[in-house]
Amino acid sequence: MLAPKARWSIGHADEELVRIFVQELQIDPLVARILVLRDIRTVPAAKQFLNGSADDYHDPFGLDGMREAVERIRKALDNGEFIRIYGDYDADGVSSTSLMAHLLDGLGAKFDTYIPHRIREGYGLNRGAVTLAKEQGVQLLITVDTGISAAEEIAYCRELGLDVIVTDHHEPPERLPEALAVINPKKPGCPYPYKYLAGVGVAFKLAHALLGRFPDELLEFAALGTVADLMPLTGENRLIVKHGLERMQDSAYAGFRALIAVSGIERKEVTAGHIGFSLAPKINASGRLEAADIAVKLLTTRNLQEAEQIAAELDMLNKERQQIVEDMVSEAFVMAEAQREKGMDKVIVVAAEGWNVGVVGIVASKIVERYYRPTLVLSIDPATGKAKGSARSIAGFDLYQALTACKELFDHYGGHQAAAGMTLKRSHLDELTHRLNEIAASLLTEQDYIPLIKADSQCHLADVPIACIEQLELLAPFGMGNPSPRFLFSGASLSDIRTMGKEKQHLKLGISQAKDEVACTVEAVAFGKGHIAGLITPSASIDVVGELSINEWNGVRKPQIVLQDIRIEHKQVFDWRGAGQLRTRLNGLSGALAGSPYQITPGLVLFQTSDEALYRAPGAYLGEEVPYWVLEDDQTLRPGNPLAESLRFDEAQDVVFYTMPGSIADLTNVIQQAAGMLRCYAVFAELGGGSGSTMPSREMFKMLYAFLQREASLQVEDTRVMTSLSKRSGMSPEMIHFILSVFEELSFVQKKDKIVTINPAPAKKDLASSRLYQQRAGRQEVESIVMYSSAKELEQWMARYMN
Repeated sequence: MLAPKARWSIGHADEELVRIFVQELQIDPLVARILVLRDIRTVPAAKQFLNGSADDYHDPFGLDGMREAVERIRKALDNGEFIRIYGDYDADGVSSTSLMAHLLDGLGAKFDTYIPHRIREGYGLNRGAVTLAKEQGVQLLITVDTGISAAEEIAYCRELGLDVIVTDHHEPPERLPEALAVINPKKPGCPYPYKYLAGVGVAFKLAHALLGRFPDELLEFAALGTVADLMPLTGENRLIVKHGLERMQDSAYAGFRALIAVSGIERKEVTAGHIGFSLAPKINASGRLEAADIAVKLLTTRNLQEAEQIAAELDMLNKERQQIVEDMVSEAFVMAEAQREKGMDKVIVVAAEGWNVGVVGIVASKIVERYYRPTLVLSIDPATGKAKGSARSIAGFDLYQALTACKELFDHYGGHQAAAGMTLKRSHLDELTHRLNEIAASLLTEQDYIPLIKADSQCHLADVPIACIEQLELLAPFGMGNPSPRFLFSGASLSDIRTMGKEKQHLKLGISQAKDEVACTVEAVAFGKGHIAGLITPSASIDVVGELSINEWNGVRKPQIVLQDIRIEHKQVFDWRGAGQLRTRLNGLSGALAGSPYQITPGLVLFQTSDEALYRAPGAYLGEEVPYWVLEDDQTLRPGNPLAESLRFDEAQDVVFYTMPGSIADLTNVIQQAAGMLRCYAVFAELGGGSGSTMPSREMFKMLYAFLQREASLQVEDTRVMTSLSKRSGMSPEMIHFILSVFEELSFVQKKDKIVTINPAPAKKDLASSRLYQQRAGRQEVESIVMYSSAKELEQWMARYMN
């Protein structure tokens, strides 16, 4: 067996609607099925999803406050008033600020931009920045991607006679700011039909309304911020990103060209994934480590040389940011483990002095990825005692609502269901941790703490030729709310198992399925899963969930599966007989288990109990870190070392059968005691050189007994005597010793001072009544199975008892 890392949910579509889409739209059934699973219910809606145009955007004046905002900006333009764009330091805020800068520049406005310093000023409007704006002659302040929670700061603006237009997309608090206009699709009473615009999306709608036409030239900025802020790629967001990507592939902006080039991306191949994992992190790096103004300058400059210089600087900052994140993540994991040990891990809260507040959100995401728990990561300022942080959540836990339930603990907080930011006193951290854990306990079940992977459909490898995979691109761009399609392939066999990468960190499988007596094989890759290669047998029947792609190499195009999760539902047998390098294999197995969800130390079973066997036991040369158990004569398993004493054998998921069992009964007994075993590893080593298994014939017993009768005694430790007897009888010394041991057990002979003499009046006994004789007979049977069978025969035999 191999447990999946997540729960699997397989979509089920209305097949009649799928049939209609296939017929009306002339698309592949798999594409039609995904459209239905994306909750698209009509042919017109499907056509819009696949071929949406500028005509499918909503009227920007549907946003409450839009008319007032447009009128005020036009007045400022007519009067030559000084306008300040006030943004945020993340990629959405930078994109929004840059978009508004291009808009106002094109309108001939007198303006500048201002983004608060993350560390010195923190998030959002602040009184110092407002005072500065007034002193510098600003007459109109337009916020982008911020402002909805700045009621007090905007009241201060009014005191100073400074007009404010708020454009934002974050969750509105109970008290809204009394600005000249507040534009936010989530604002209570706002009739706008699409509620999930990014901050840059709201700014884009303002541009649309102000220009009186659809602003195609600003789509790239809107696409960048929408993807970077993890907004769902549905409705208008999907249109914005799809059309923005098309323009980005031949961008007229120096900043985008330079940013794409420094990221090593072919401009004709820019995808939403490239934005999320390459472009946006570089934009974010400026606000995290320095000031976000440099990123705004990149996206607003018309000088390509300057853009290339800034892009290179941002790339270096991003590399520096990655190292800082790596160091912080290591520390945060230690704290998270300590919190888990205390039983306070339904929501993980970690904080430390000196952490870079600019990357706490990334660290929170890393903790969620590892532990799948809602997580808050905060940096504490030792001078002020204030803790600033970011939070990331999991499905089913609304962060904003949870923080709102604890609002009296915060100096400031804001965000949405999946992510949030906050500031609070250090002294409130413990209470916040307890209260969030109580909230999570009341809302989440144990199932909620297991990641969920959703697959769109179960299908067969033969159902996904290259032409079908190509059609799946009609559903792009992929991201939040419109994930890349995933498929379940079950009951597949394996034609290849290998690892890739410098450190063998990636897994590559050859996966085969037969249909109509024709086998179809596809290459599958699983990034970062190289450690589980040793947990998969070549004969396994495997289920996988993955995304389909086309791998092109030297002009040859082949289907490929990018694996998300793997499952093996039957128990597995690994044939390690005669393979050698047991230490390396055990270390590799321990490493695989430690680097995966399978946190079980492999246990070993010893069937022999002689002193020699115990001396040669794993603990003697592999160290005491390997627990082992010894099967006693009474068929009980005794812990062989202190580590085994601290574990339960019936809970071991990985069991190594290290030595040769004495009989079939011994082997089946241990298998039955290993109730939790998912994977067994057959070594069946002969310790001490082995004791032999060939059963002497009755004639051999008679021959040796007759010899003893003639000679009266035998010096068994005299090498010359034993060698001579072996040559004369044709029996090996080991077999002679075995026969003598049987005779001694049956009292036919007696041994004293290494001399064997015959018993003059032995009781009549059958050879088969000897325990040693029976063990040797049983050993012949067990050897035929555990030593001389093929790998497939051994697996079938053991699987029968394991299952």
